[in-house]
Order: sequence, then structure tokens, then C-alpha cells
Amino acid sequence: MASQSDHKAAIIDGKAIAQTIRNEIAEEVRHLSQKYGKVPGLAVVIVGNRKDSQSYVSMKRKACAEVAIKSLDIDLPEDVSQDDLIAKVHELNANPDVHGILVQLPLPKHINEEKVLSEISIEKDVDGFHPLNIGKLAMKGREPLFLPCTPKGCLELLSRSGISIKGKKAVVVGRSNIVGLPVSLLLLKADATVTVVHSHSHDPESIIREADIIIAAAGQAMMIKGSWIKPGAAVIDVGTNAIDDSSRKSGYRLVGDVDFQEACKVAGWVTPVPGGVGPMTVAMLLKNTLDGAKRVIAK
Repeated sequence: MASQSDHKAAIIDGKAIAQTIRNEIAEEVRHLSQKYGKVPGLAVVIVGNRKDSQSYVSMKRKACAEVAIKSLDIDLPEDVSQDDLIAKVHELNANPDVHGILVQLPLPKHINEEKVLSEISIEKDVDGFHPLNIGKLAMKGREPLFLPCTPKGCLELLSRSGISIKGKKAVVVGRSNIVGLPVSLLLLKADATVTVVHSHSHDPESIIREADIIIAAAGQAMMIKGSWIKPGAAVIDVGTNAIDDSSRKSGYRLVGDVDFQEACKVAGWVTPVPGGVGPMTVAMLLKNTLDGAKRVIAK
């Protein structure tokens, strides 16, 4: 029998899975275009010029072009008033060629994020953060129009890797509105037994060690060690943390919330960082935009 040191987890290639999904989306967009003469449209609203937001937006723009989704970019100045931003959202709500609206977060301090997000039409809420979509996600027997992209991507990685969720013990590390909370609700909908570990949890290590499925979304570099992982568990690492690395030209490298090298020796499956969850988030945004368009175009 192979010793533990010979064990090597299966690496879940998020990049390859996301590419497969993009190819499926491109095919459906082509079908819509041929049959109805219309294509899905995604409006991306960006306020100010944060470097990280700019790079996310250009990545989304490129992804849209690749699958022939029409991308509409709205760049607003850092000092735009909340009323003007909401007026722009209302304008996009009324535009029949726009099937998805994404307001790039975070917004400047003087703008109330919650207020702006709740003004997006629920039919165009491709980020899945509208209170009605989250509310339906939290309720049994209700289906939200859209699921948040990163949590949806996490579950897609599990299902496309042949990992069953039903009846399994799942531990979600982190309880953010963007990942931790919605992914715990999604796992619950998929019939997992779900525990959420957060900054006030007592002895997180022993809780995580019981998990068949770990979703790490705490934003703490390499917090989850190999010794915290149950042998054979599936580990989905949502974390993206920059740590100093003098051997790199940039002076840093990206790591997840899980110690990847250690996890590979214990887990059954593990996602790398980068190249795991990240590409899936963008693929799910495209899928949500396509689904929003199909509801309107194919009526």
C-alpha cells in the first residue's frame, strides 16, 4: 500500500473546466444569434480607477468578446454622485439590449453599496447579489433568478469533477456576503450538512478536519494546513493572497487560503491558486448573462 508521502491529490483544473463552459456558452450564443438575430448584452459599470477593478473589468470584457456576448462599459469618475450612479443603473435596467448589469465593487466610500445594488433590476442581476435573489437562495423550494458567480463556480467545479455533495459534511471557512454565506446556502440546497467556520469559531482546526468538502474563503494566506484536512477530502480554495517572494520579478506570488503543497499530500481533490476558482467566476458571469438573455430573447 502506498504511504501517505506518496499520495498525490487530483488537481481540479479550473482553467480547463472554465474553458469547456465558455465553449458551451459560445455555442448557445451562436444559436441565439442565428435563430433570433440577437445576442446577450452585459453592462459593466466601473466607478473610479482602482487598478484591481480595472484589470477585472478588462478580463471580463475579453471573456465577453471570446463568446460573442456584447459588452457595454460604463466608466464613471471617482466623485460621481450616488444619484447619478443610480440614474445610470435605471437607464441600463430600461435598455432592452442589456441582459446583465454588473457594478464593479468596491464602490467609493461616499456611495451606499447596498442601495445601488438593490436598484439593479432582479432580471438583470447577473452578480446574484440582489436581496431578492439572495433571499430566494436562502429559502427552501424557491429558485433565485441568478446565483452569485464565485459560489456557483465552486459547485460547478465539484460536480464536473464527479464529486457528490448530497449527505456529505461540508465546511465553509469564511462568511462573506460574496462567497462564504451564499456558498453555504448553495451547499445546503445540494443536501450537504454544512458548517460555517469564521473568526469567532472555537477550534476551527478540529471542525475543518471532519469535512468531506472544504470551501476555503477566509482571505488568510495558507491558513489551512495539511494536518487540518481529512484524507480524501475535496478542497476548493477561493482565497487569493499576495505573499512576498523575492525570486519573482513582481516581488510577490499568489497563494490561496490552503497550504497547497501540504494539501496535495492528504486531500482527494484540490484546486490550485491561481488557476482554480478564479477562471470559474468569470465563466459563471458569462453563463448568468446568457441565462438572463435566454429568458428575454426566447420568450
